[in-house]
Amino acid sequence: MKVKAFHKETEIDKSLISEPEREIRKQVEEFLNGDRKAFDLSISFPDSFTRVVMREISRIPCGETRIYGEIAEALDSSAIAVGQACGRNPVPIIVPCHRVTGKDSLGGYSGGLELKKKLLDLENKSYD
Repeated sequence: MKVKAFHKETEIDKSLISEPEREIRKQVEEFLNGDRKAFDLSISFPDSFTRVVMREISRIPCGETRIYGEIAEALDSSAIAVGQACGRNPVPIIVPCHRVTGKDSLGGYSGGLELKKKLLDLENKSYD
């Protein structure tokens, strides 16, 4: 399913979420409006290293970020592998891979860097 975030469509694999599409859309809208800090959705993480990374980034609180290298260290992996797993995140925004950045840059984002920056700005403004 596609959701619109700041005039940019983002693909979310609804088959990995137990709740109906209307609930997913409602929670995403609440988040984008600054009315929600965390999602209350049941997610089936894929069986792979991406699952491990998604679980780890799910623990990053709203308004905070982590560096790819920090996640890699926690998982005994490499920053490149973490970045690649973030890029394969099938439920962006909901599992907040936008909260993972490079040491000296934003890094990448499946929805584009402009969307990543807007999501981070939203969290910093809404939840100071």
